[in-house]
Amino acid sequence: MFYVSHYRNLSQMNFDTSTEQDEFISRVNNVCRNLRESEERAYLEEKFDDKLVPEFGKIGMLGCPISTKYGGLGYDILTYILALERIGEESSSMRTFFSAHTSIGQMVLQSWANEEQKKNHLSRTTDGRSVMGFALTEPEAGSDPSLMVSNYEDKGDHYVLSGKKHWIGNGTIANIITTYARDKVTGKISAFIVDMNSPGIHAVEMKHKLGLLTVKNAEISFYECKIPKENLLAMPGWGLSIAYSALIDGRLSVAAGSIGVMRDCLTETVRHSKERKQHGSLLGKKQLIQHHISKIAVAVESSRWLTYRAASARQKLHDYVENMKIDDMDWQSKLNRKNLDYSMLRSEADRLATIAKFHASNAAFDAANRSVQIFGSYAYQKTARVARHFLDSRATTIYEGANEVLELKISADIFGEGFRSY
Repeated sequence: MFYVSHYRNLSQMNFDTSTEQDEFISRVNNVCRNLRESEERAYLEEKFDDKLVPEFGKIGMLGCPISTKYGGLGYDILTYILALERIGEESSSMRTFFSAHTSIGQMVLQSWANEEQKKNHLSRTTDGRSVMGFALTEPEAGSDPSLMVSNYEDKGDHYVLSGKKHWIGNGTIANIITTYARDKVTGKISAFIVDMNSPGIHAVEMKHKLGLLTVKNAEISFYECKIPKENLLAMPGWGLSIAYSALIDGRLSVAAGSIGVMRDCLTETVRHSKERKQHGSLLGKKQLIQHHISKIAVAVESSRWLTYRAASARQKLHDYVENMKIDDMDWQSKLNRKNLDYSMLRSEADRLATIAKFHASNAAFDAANRSVQIFGSYAYQKTARVARHFLDSRATTIYEGANEVLELKISADIFGEGFRSY
């Protein structure tokens, strides 16, 4: 029996990074620094920073956790999380691009696509030729995707997809998306790979947002869109299972980026508090300011270890599935509730990612709010870094599972299905 480890041997807990990880994060840091000016300008102009893809492409970040077989770096999930943490420090908008492109884009294909699909689609995403998106949310189906009304029909040699999705990250710049729809006959939900150049697709940018102003969110409409049979992901009726597994990675991405937000808030507020004088003394010498600073520092550390532990659990799930693929060509049929090992590993990764996202996103918004208060009127313009963190981090408590829903999900995992309150 393959049991989930709960760090039984505490002497083996080690959160030190390797030389290779340090070198990669250093490269990520350099790109973030080089993009700071253009990213800040793009934010104020509310447009996508067209330097992001080519610059991160140079260091392989566009395929960080993707197998080298498909042009990626093949790095482990923790390394990817560390990279997202640094990118989140620079900009939640920038980090959200990677959530859509990699966490709930590429990683869905890496986990669920067959070999031919990976060769045809995944390889183009790791070098920047294609940008990915993830189209699950609908106007009337957000936190509960099982309520989706988008539908498809099996026409024999192809599928016909109709419906509407909204708040789709990278929606206006994506070349490939994964999307989800309900079979008109059986009512079961399936997942599909969709080329955004296909006839019958219309994407409109969603504007006038509060934050995340370089993220290109879109409302995507499907008007009897023809989908080739070979673009079905996994098996018919597996859509929700695929979507829920993707949300594990999406929540990890939000948690990692939230750590970065808090780190930058800490850096900015400490610097400001050492320089700014009020009522005859430096801000940093005032007890109330130190109270805010200490709260942010504690939030950084508590969020960091929750997120890293969740990343470790997600890595164990990844390794198990990859080993299954090697050992058994019929691996997809065995990825279900009857597979106790898989079910336990997935449940643990899901549980920990949910806790990490809930805690870190709440903490990031609180940290940004405290930082704006420390800066006072200096932070009441979007030109201030902490102001942008404040605006952007508000969204992180909503997307990838609204935190109220996640709180109930955490409780339901403790009480059991019979006590599910939503």
